[in-house]
Amino acid sequence: MNNKDIVVGVNGPVITVRGSSQFQMLEMVLVGEHKLIGEVISIENEDIIVQVYESTTGIKVGEPVIATGEPLSLQLGPGIIGGVFDGIQRPLKKIEEMSGSFIGKGLEMESLNTDKEWDVEIIVKEGDVLQGGDIIANIKETDLVIHKVMVHPYTVGTVTFTACDGKYKVHDTIVKIKTEDDEVKELNLIQKWPVRKARPFNKRRRLDMPLVTGQRVIDTLFPIAKGGTASIPGGFGTGKTMTQHQLAKWSDADIIVYIGCGERGNEITEVLEDFPKLIDPKSGKPLMDRTILIANTSNMPVAAREASIYTGITLAEYYRDMGYHVAIMADSTSRWAEALREISGRLEEMPAEEGFPAYLPSRLSQFYERAGYVDNLNNSEGSVSIIGAVSPQGGDFSEPVTQNTKRFVRCFWGLDRQLAYSRHYPAIHWLNSYSEYTDDLEKWYESNVAEDFFDIRTKIMSLLQEESKLMEIVKLIGADILPEDQKLTLEITKVIRLGFLQQNAFNDIDTYVPLKKQYKMMEIILYLHEKSKKLVSRGIPMSQLRKTGIYDELIKMKYNISNDNLDEFNTLNEKIDNFFEDVKESYKSFERKKL
Repeated sequence: MNNKDIVVGVNGPVITVRGSSQFQMLEMVLVGEHKLIGEVISIENEDIIVQVYESTTGIKVGEPVIATGEPLSLQLGPGIIGGVFDGIQRPLKKIEEMSGSFIGKGLEMESLNTDKEWDVEIIVKEGDVLQGGDIIANIKETDLVIHKVMVHPYTVGTVTFTACDGKYKVHDTIVKIKTEDDEVKELNLIQKWPVRKARPFNKRRRLDMPLVTGQRVIDTLFPIAKGGTASIPGGFGTGKTMTQHQLAKWSDADIIVYIGCGERGNEITEVLEDFPKLIDPKSGKPLMDRTILIANTSNMPVAAREASIYTGITLAEYYRDMGYHVAIMADSTSRWAEALREISGRLEEMPAEEGFPAYLPSRLSQFYERAGYVDNLNNSEGSVSIIGAVSPQGGDFSEPVTQNTKRFVRCFWGLDRQLAYSRHYPAIHWLNSYSEYTDDLEKWYESNVAEDFFDIRTKIMSLLQEESKLMEIVKLIGADILPEDQKLTLEITKVIRLGFLQQNAFNDIDTYVPLKKQYKMMEIILYLHEKSKKLVSRGIPMSQLRKTGIYDELIKMKYNISNDNLDEFNTLNEKIDNFFEDVKESYKSFERKKL
């Protein structure tokens, strides 16, 4: 250490260091007597600006700063799945053991459990030529995830030694390779990777496969592709976190990375308490067997909140490289942007709109651009899908974070306060939302669900748009004045809204709905619409049709028809046919009596 490298200024999480050492941009440093973790973010002549990822309370001018010579990096290896980490990948359980309920200062610890022995199956042999990303061993990390130990992406060499299959700790050498420079490298179960650097891959693939969520409004109206990006903006109480919990539980991703970025402590506590109790519906195993939690609450250091997003995406890319499909739930990017704003203010940078830094759009794009469906270096394929919640103040979608996020995501699930307050969940409004993946996914839906899936979806959307126009008229003159065909539109869209778009997360049947059932539900709603149109065209008033109760029966089909017995829709079809014939006959007898 050079004793001249000392703290000369403290401004919240931003430290000014002066000295003669050759610090590098984005280098990790240890600040003060407690050796707080920090990162160089600016070099101005002799002054080095460092953002500190821990509380700087008590730091004095004159305390030493130690350069590490390497960037802020993560430990990547077995033991990440099922873990709960803070924003810079320190395990919270270990922190609690060391410092109690509150995070102590300068806690030095490894991210992974160095004492645990893993059952390792070596799959390479002496003489094999290895490239970056090649898999050298398999480990059963959990009942749901096989951890594939990979060569560091920038390492190439020939295997000169392999250990036998057996139990090893993360730092034990299992393979030795000789590089082209005749350097012998020892490979263990972990690798380090800079948190702000995207991991390499061979090429991006076209996004033509959906991330199936089991949530009807998403899968049918506004689907997201595997490797795609989506935003869930909404004001307080509109259900952002609840929607992300549903997606984490039910989406067909192999691994979930949940980032609680700057959210309230009680929300993160709820996640930490609920997720370990949840059972993965597809496997029957605990959901934590395929989940990584990053908890960085609003009362934790601001700089660590800013880093937590990159920690999450780096962990996701690591498992993507093994051939897994990973979904990231970032809750919420608004709090992350606020951390950027606070640090920017401490640095006295020129503010842009609403005080956010001018580089907010570029930082958002850097994050969302790390999503994708790719061919990995080891010829496997994997994906990272990013679903970011946005918390605009007052639910104002015109504020900078929401507007800039819209530039970089292709799915926008706008939450509506009125829907949420009327207990309509998910509160995704069909007129404020959109998906740009529909054209790319059309062939997949045609091949795997039904050829006319998107035709039916288009008809459902057009009915909802027509309802919106009619509701403007209803507000002025009331529904009784409308002609019967328009009253029918309002009745059918009510069935669509309550029977299809509204979904009950606490009902065993309705919480997750497979695509085949979603298609059948839309199909039968449109079938009832066609039959009703014929009756209305004969002059039968809507008041007569409502009395039959058929519309209410369709609303209840989401509960009454099980997900694995779609033949029950045939019974419902027969009821609609009977309804049509009964109303037609009763109208004929009514006409005869009039004569």
